[in-house]
Amino acid sequence: MKNDIKTKSDIEELITTFYKKVVLDDLIGPFFKQLDFGKHLPKMYHFWSFVLLDEAGYTTDVTKVHEHMKIKPMHFDRWISLFNETTDELFEGEKAEMAKQRAFLMRWTMESKIS
Repeated sequence: MKNDIKTKSDIEELITTFYKKVVLDDLIGPFFKQLDFGKHLPKMYHFWSFVLLDEAGYTTDVTKVHEHMKIKPMHFDRWISLFNETTDELFEGEKAEMAKQRAFLMRWTMESKIS
């Protein structure tokens, strides 16, 4: 049995592993090629710690950050697929399931606002 997501270190493992897959992906990788991951990953660690571990202080509007991008439903599908695949490879339990549910809700919210 795998461990559940319990700590910020777990979130860092999840997000780092996820983005390693994302940048290599033919469909959604191009959206991420120009990112400065030295700056982006800490923001994602904080965001997911806020979402899953109730860490205070995250205030960025995720939808606004992505409004300029030409993201289509197929891109959202791939993002969710990679996120869920990564989560399932590394973790299992209540927080892991919550991570997948929250990712789906974010996808739905962003897709409805920017597609």
